[in-house]
Amino acid sequence: MFQLRKYTPPDFETEALVNAPLCRFEPALLDGVAPAGYHAMSIFPEYFKTADGWLLAEESRMDCVAVLENGRIAVVEFRHLRRGQPVAVGRSEDGSEGILLWPDGFGEDREKREAFAFRQSRTRETAFSRDYDGLYELMRHEREHGKIVWVMGPAFAFDKDARQAMSKLIEAGFVDAILAGNALAVHDLEAAWLGTALGQDIYSQRPVPRGHYNHLDTVNYVRACGGVREFIETEGIHDGIIYTCEKCGVPYVLAGSIRDDGPLPPVFGDVYEAQDRMRGHLRSATTLICMATMLHSIAAGNMTPSYRVLPDGTVRQVYFYCVDVSEFVINKLADRGSLSARGIVTNVQDFVVMLADKLCG
Repeated sequence: MFQLRKYTPPDFETEALVNAPLCRFEPALLDGVAPAGYHAMSIFPEYFKTADGWLLAEESRMDCVAVLENGRIAVVEFRHLRRGQPVAVGRSEDGSEGILLWPDGFGEDREKREAFAFRQSRTRETAFSRDYDGLYELMRHEREHGKIVWVMGPAFAFDKDARQAMSKLIEAGFVDAILAGNALAVHDLEAAWLGTALGQDIYSQRPVPRGHYNHLDTVNYVRACGGVREFIETEGIHDGIIYTCEKCGVPYVLAGSIRDDGPLPPVFGDVYEAQDRMRGHLRSATTLICMATMLHSIAAGNMTPSYRVLPDGTVRQVYFYCVDVSEFVINKLADRGSLSARGIVTNVQDFVVMLADKLCG
């Protein structure tokens, strides 16, 4: 039976914290401009001493600032700051300036490593059996008690079995939101409509005649239909990741990029609007699974703290998995500073098929 780690808050009765000064808050100088000496947030729980006591920043995000707002600590992106808002000031994190960073609240086991030892990093030679077993247990728990957000690159759409596996996971309730780009949706809809992805048959991987037109024809026709849902209805689409999201009411955010074709109508071309839409789902995410997309994974990682405060006030851990065939991507994401960030080096198509087989039968 999977169990979340219990969170242990700081002991605020220690002499150092009892005698700690109140955190200083200085007004933002201009819209989008923090005062000198502002405190930048991390992925860990952080407390700020105010006249009302030590307040936890409940919806945190790294590289943002803390604002005292209606008796609570709001974590605000620089671009959302408004002139005059009271911003926490101080660079010390041990309580001496009224700011306390608390990285060990979930009691993670810190491994004692020898000075010289083999296989300390996560590579293609690492055995991931234990990671898979833990992930299966976690996802069964999260389906009932959490929110699972998937961050996906377009690699899934190139394979028939991977698309089917992802659809099974959506239908079985293991997907609460998908964050992706234009390419995932385009190639998935192309596969559902024409049986190809970038002009290659999604099963045999063989190019079809004039297949290089297929993704452009898909984008063009979806736009002519007025949107994805209208396209699905017009063409009687009945399979695929996007189709299953629409059928099951699972939201997806498609963030645009400079290289997009078309793009599809749901794509957010404004990068900051896309970021806000992504964060709208990440604010409540309790497990993230990022697969085969370095930039979207980094973006999601930067927007996601290592903890979540539930409606009943319980502080729980956020689990973060990064799955990619590239060791560079894995280690970059796993190096965020939280032991809840786990990397699995493998082909993402095989990964999702294995996951569906184990969880959905």
